[in-house]
Amino acid sequence: MKICFVTAFPPSQMALNEYGFHVARELQSDPLVSLTILGDEMEQVQPELLEFNVQRCWKMNRLNNHWKLLKALREIRPNVVWFNLIFSSFGNKDNPLAAFSGLSLPAMTRMAGYYTHVTLHHLMEYIDLSDAGVRNKMVFKMAGHAATRMLLMANSVSVLLPAYRRTLIDKYRGGNIHFRAHGIFGARPEPPDYSRRGNPEHRILAFGKWGTYKRCEMLIETFEKIVAPKIPNAKLVIAGSNNGNAPGYIESLRERYRENPLIEFTGYVAEEQIPDLFNSSSVLVLPYTSATGASGVAHLAAQYGMPMVSSDIPDFREMAENEGLAIKFYQVGNKAAMGQQIVELLQSPEEQHEMAEQNFSAALRMTMPQIIHQYVRSFDRHQRARALEAASRFRRIPAWIPSRSAIFRASSPRWGTWM
Repeated sequence: MKICFVTAFPPSQMALNEYGFHVARELQSDPLVSLTILGDEMEQVQPELLEFNVQRCWKMNRLNNHWKLLKALREIRPNVVWFNLIFSSFGNKDNPLAAFSGLSLPAMTRMAGYYTHVTLHHLMEYIDLSDAGVRNKMVFKMAGHAATRMLLMANSVSVLLPAYRRTLIDKYRGGNIHFRAHGIFGARPEPPDYSRRGNPEHRILAFGKWGTYKRCEMLIETFEKIVAPKIPNAKLVIAGSNNGNAPGYIESLRERYRENPLIEFTGYVAEEQIPDLFNSSSVLVLPYTSATGASGVAHLAAQYGMPMVSSDIPDFREMAENEGLAIKFYQVGNKAAMGQQIVELLQSPEEQHEMAEQNFSAALRMTMPQIIHQYVRSFDRHQRARALEAASRFRRIPAWIPSRSAIFRASSPRWGTWM
């Protein structure tokens, strides 16, 4: 099966590049799949990851992505075109026309005759546009509604929360909508090493792309005023880079708190550095004011068996309930409640161990091979259904025609191998 996977992809640092990498790595390991990654073009050319076949044929904030993508597809002739998307994959808030134009690509590829699947990580109805820094909210909502309908023109769509599937079915009357778990990024996660936590310091980790609905000011203030005085060996580690819509945000915080040795800013974390970062931390904090779907960071924490403290956001609570994750919630914007949850957790080794075991157990139920197997099986079913539909036409050929069998064999090279 030939699959073209349209996604941001490392060494690009655009949104969803990490998720795209882990999906591609799992697809690459399947001997029955021939994978081509149609990735985003970068400002500066960098060496590609050697084990992947990558063609960079689209670019964020560009309006003419359509013809380059279609040209690549015509050369490859895939069985499946798979898009890995958020609403800002093709343009940021300063280039809404490019973002809207890019979201019409799945409809175009289907009209061009390719089976098209979309994995959509969030819906406009669940995004807090104020947190995202959007000025013309009504225009964005109308455009988001139209873009959602365009995305539903794909052959099939997967979303990562059950509520999203209900919305697409009930509000948009969408068909062939699937709920599939986000999944962890590993195939065989290793059990957590508790000896590294709190030894000699409790590292409180916050990880993400910062500057819009993910901000650090409240967490830093909570750490300085509530957590540090009660947990003397605590250290706050803020990992990750700026959101594309908030350039310079992390740099400004690093400058403001450079005199505090208990606060560390790591900047962008490369893939090979992630295991050490999570294994050496005692708790993950999700200090968001809103969310845009299931949290990839929370799934990383589950993979490494970490306890979590999070804002009480509906998307995260539903994610925790559906996937069996152990998360301590606090009211959004309540610094005292956040500090209390962190302090109580760090003062209780038993609760830390219990939450870690629960999250690691949940991770084992949603490894990336399990998730990708669901996708590939769905694509394979579609291919077989199309083959059987073609084969059924031969029933109308009279049995007495001498060349009936020869016509059948000549017309069925794609599916004769498994018939």
